[in-house]
Parts: sequence; C-alpha cells; structure tokens
Amino acid sequence: MTEPRSPFIRPDWVPAVPKGMRILVTGATGGLGRALVTMLQAGSDCIIGAHGASQSFEPAANLIPLQRAFTCEADCRSVVEVFADKAGGIDALVVLSGCILYTGHWKDISEEEWRREQEINLDQPFFLARAAMELMKAQGAGGRVLLTGTESAIHGGSATSFPYAIAKRGTECMVQGMAREGAGHSILVNGLRFGFIESGFHQRWHSRTPAQMDERAALVPLRRGGHVDEAAALMIWLLSGWSSFLTGQMIPLTGGDWL
Repeated sequence: MTEPRSPFIRPDWVPAVPKGMRILVTGATGGLGRALVTMLQAGSDCIIGAHGASQSFEPAANLIPLQRAFTCEADCRSVVEVFADKAGGIDALVVLSGCILYTGHWKDISEEEWRREQEINLDQPFFLARAAMELMKAQGAGGRVLLTGTESAIHGGSATSFPYAIAKRGTECMVQGMAREGAGHSILVNGLRFGFIESGFHQRWHSRTPAQMDERAALVPLRRGGHVDEAAALMIWLLSGWSSFLTGQMIPLTGGDWL
C-alpha cells in the first residue's frame, strides 16, 4: 500500500450546528450517513432524522429513526413531512441516499436500467429537496439543503459509472437553480463533490477488493481515500453559522483527484 502524503489526523474537537437545529439525513445508514449522525450526536445539541431505505437506527435521545424506500415522489415527500411533524419543523436536509445499480459499460445499458439510475440519483434528490424547501419557506426561518455529487461527473464519468455521473452532473445544476430560488427566503443550497471516500460505497456497489481499493487510492495525489469523518465534518460546517454566506456551490473533497 502506498504511504499517504497527508494522513488523516483526528482533531480533538468536532464542528457543531446551532442548538436545536432539526436535520433530516436521508441515506443515514450508509458509511457517510452514519459518520454524520455520529458526529452530530457527539458535538451538537440538535434533532436528527436518520432515514434508511432497508435499515434503521435504534431510537435515541434527539434521534428520530425513519425507514422507507423511495419509489416515487410521494415517498420522498412523506419522509420529509413525517420528520417535520415529529421534530416540530425542519431546518436542514442532507441527501446522502443514492447508489449505482448498473456497473456494466454504458453502451449495454437498457432503457429501464438507465431510467432507474436517474430516478435514484437525480429524481429522488429533487423531490426531497423541493418538499423540504416548501416547508422551510412556510416556516419563514430559512434553512439548509445539502446535496451530493461526484468529482468524476465534471470529467465525463467512467464507462461503468456513466449514468451515475450524468445524474450527479444534473445535481450540480439543481444546486445552483435551487440556491437562486431559496436565497430570497434565506434557504441556502449547496453540494459536496466527493472524490474517493472510503465509505464502503465502492465495495457495496462495485464489489471492490482491498487490493483494488489500494490501487484506486494510489491514483489520488494525496495517496489515500478520504475518511468518512472528514466528509462529516465538512457537511456539519456547511450546516453551521460559519457558512451563512455560501450558497449555490459544489464543495470538492477529493484529495486532489483529477488534477
């Protein structure tokens, strides 16, 4: 394994969101989602809606477990509304739900498989964000929306992740358009453009072996994958008061990947 050039050294503090913030995290049962929920619980006095499609969290203080698969707009809207009802409102939405179901070459993908990739990775984030922004606007107190992209999307993706990359490129447009719409209501919309993060995503959806993960890490200029806690800390910063003059932006966390 290649020696990393900038190893992750865990600080002795964690970032925090405003007290009482009501945050819905979809896809909270994945590697990134669990890291975010854990860091919020460790450093913030907030209410967390932890959503999973097939898994669930155990109920805990200030944590609201939510389990529902997204098959249509109504499912997305229901999760947002159920959380807002239980939490007494919604101040932030973090969309981490998404996946790569088709891993063959794009020239062989069927119409059904193509549409499914777009539904999961583009349509569902749109329906979730729209529902959350409607509630935030009605509350009149502003809010935050965080969506997720991938660095490879701005480089054409790869032959085996092409549909996913196209959906994530669409997410970048969504961030800008929704930020423009939300600004007048103090609703800030931003996105994270992730590079190679060691969250379990590649093993789950691409069946990557440890050797393949090491080979991928060696391609990153900093010679490692990002730690999920580095991603969680950046997301919390984007939910905090320190990012109040930031909207419509995709923030890269890549280790210099694609330079």
